[in-house]
Order: sequence, then C-alpha cells, then structure tokens
Amino acid sequence: MAKKGVKENPKGFENVEETLTRTERFIEDNYRSLLYGLVIVVVIVGAVWLIRLSITGKSDDARSQMYVAEEYFANDSINLALYGDGNYLGFIDIADEYSSTKPGNIANYYAGVCYLRNGDYEDAIDYLNRFRKNDLTISPLAYGCTGDAWVELGDIQKGIDFYLKAADHSDNLFYNPLYLLKAGQLYEMDGNRDKALELYQRIKDDYPNSNEGNTIEKYIARVNF
Repeated sequence: MAKKGVKENPKGFENVEETLTRTERFIEDNYRSLLYGLVIVVVIVGAVWLIRLSITGKSDDARSQMYVAEEYFANDSINLALYGDGNYLGFIDIADEYSSTKPGNIANYYAGVCYLRNGDYEDAIDYLNRFRKNDLTISPLAYGCTGDAWVELGDIQKGIDFYLKAADHSDNLFYNPLYLLKAGQLYEMDGNRDKALELYQRIKDDYPNSNEGNTIEKYIARVNF
C-alpha cells in the first residue's frame, strides 16, 4: 500500500503545478481587468466610508440645531420652532438641509405638528407625509396627527383611515385605544354604528385597562341604543 502511494505522488505534484501554471497564466492574461476591479472595489469602499462619515457629522450638526427648535416647541413658540430665530434653524430648514439624517426626518414630524397647531392643515399633512415612518414611537402620532388634519379639512373618511393606521402601526397600549376611539367616534358621527361598535368592542377586548377601556361601556351602550 505504501509503495502505491509513493508512485501516485509525482502525478499529484504535476497536477498541482499544472493548476498553478493555469492560475498564473489567467492572472497574466487578465491583469488589467483584475487591477481595474480591485480599484473599483477600493473606490466603492472609500465612498461608502466617506458617506457614512459625512452623515454622522451632519447628524451631530442637526441634533444641535434640533435641540433649540425643540425648546421653542416645548414653550409653544411655534413660529420660532418652525422658522428659527436667526441663530439656529427651525424645523423647516432642518428638515431640508439634513434630510438624509434621522434628526432631519424627525424635523418633518415636528414641522407637521407645528402647522397643525397653527391651523395650516394642508401644510401639516404635507410635512407629516414626508416623515419616514420607521419609528415605532413617533410614527403612530404622525399618522394620528395626519388624521386630525384631514378631519379639520372635513374629510371624515381620510381621518378614519389615518386613525386606523395609527392604531395598527405598532402594539402600543397608549396610542392604539386612543386612535381606535377616535375612528369609532367618526364612524358614529357618520351614521355607521356597526363599524363604530366593532372598534369600541375591540378596545374593550384588547385594551380593557387603558383610559379608553375604562369608559368604553358608555360608547358601546350608546351605539346599541
């Protein structure tokens, strides 16, 4: 058995050498293409790194601008929050200049809420729609505020649609029953008692310990009357 193995080795070495020769020949024949490919990979990696670095820097700048705008918002200085004070940007400019960052995206939400408070309902809808709804905390509020704006404009069905989006966006024990109740009240106002009862019953079954759940029996009794 050992002698057989010794006889097979030289041929094995020949196969390895032949494979190496083919590889070397392939590299020689395709040297330029391989070099260009390597350069392209390096350029792409470098570009991605620079973009990430740029976004990180922009995010830091946006946060410092947002801090002041949020202070104005918290103090009900809505116009300063929206348009800035000359030294710091307001939500409108933050959303525009830092659109690729998370703070820039959140600025769209704040701008929409500011317009809603000012009674500028169409502008409110515009900015709330610009807000990318990938945040499980803020997104239900964005949908809910959009519903409020549509109701103020007299479109009950769109108000219902957005309230239901707010309620179904995430499993939130605070927002879900709130917007289910709002949608139910609109159905009831529109004369659709069956739909209203369906949403009221959902609050009773799924959110019995919520504020809305504690008072939902009176709404159920009213539509059953």
